[in-house]
Amino acid sequence: MKKVYYFILFLVINFGGLALGSWLMDGGSTGTWYNNLHKAPWTPPGWVFGTAWTLIMLCFSWYLAELFYLRASKFLWSLFTFQVILNVSWNWIFFNQHLTKIGLITIILLTLVIFYYFITFRNDRLKCAKYLLLPYMIWLCIATSLNGYIVFNN
Repeated sequence: MKKVYYFILFLVINFGGLALGSWLMDGGSTGTWYNNLHKAPWTPPGWVFGTAWTLIMLCFSWYLAELFYLRASKFLWSLFTFQVILNVSWNWIFFNQHLTKIGLITIILLTLVIFYYFITFRNDRLKCAKYLLLPYMIWLCIATSLNGYIVFNN
C-alpha cells in the first residue's frame, strides 16, 4: 500500500511540475521568439512533446515509488526536489527569459541527475526498475541536443 501511495504522490508532483513548467513558458513553443529561432533539423513536431512527457512522468513516478519504498531518505528527497526545480525552471529560463545558454546548463544538470539515479540506485529490486528511467534519459539527451543546437546556431 505504501508503494501505491508513493506512486500517486509522485504522479501528482511530476504532472504538477509539468503543468507549472508549461505555465511558466509564457507562450513558449508557440511564441514569436521560439518560432523565429533556427531550430535543429531533428526538432520533433509539437504533439511529440506532450506524448513523450506523459510517458516519461508515468515511468518516472513508478521508478520513484520503487526507489522511495526501498530507500526513502533526506538525501533522496533533496535530490528529487533538485530535479523538480531543474525540470520546472528550464521552461522559465529558456522560453520565458530566452536565456538559452543558462537553459543549456540547466538541462545538462537535469540530465546528470537522472543519469545519477540510473547509475547509483541498482540493488536487486531496483535492477529492473531503473530501466523505467530510459524514456527520461533518452528524451533529455534529445532535448539537450535541441537546446545546444539553438545555443550554437543562433
